[in-house]
Amino acid sequence: MTVALGLSVRTFSDGAWTGPVGDALYAVLIYLLVAILLPGKPRVQVVGAAMTACLLIEVFQLTGLPAELARSWPPIRLVLGTTFGVADLFAYAAACVLAFAVDRTLSNAVTLR
Repeated sequence: MTVALGLSVRTFSDGAWTGPVGDALYAVLIYLLVAILLPGKPRVQVVGAAMTACLLIEVFQLTGLPAELARSWPPIRLVLGTTFGVADLFAYAAACVLAFAVDRTLSNAVTLR
């Protein structure tokens, strides 16, 4: 669902809000992937790993390699992006914290039942 929302935001709208929303959904996807790959880890570690992964991918864009790879194979742009943006880091951090809060709240609700 996260992937579908992320692709839809960028496909069906070109408003100024689509960049930050797309970045946030990307970070939520990273959080979910880390949570799936590390199911026994505390959620604090999951959010830390997700934020670190987002940061590393964004900083990797400074090398220019992701943009070059995207010219060779355009779908890679969806995974690595192409240009560094400081605002992206804020969107990633906010989305990871929100994903953590939702995950923790839902986990607590299931535990209580």
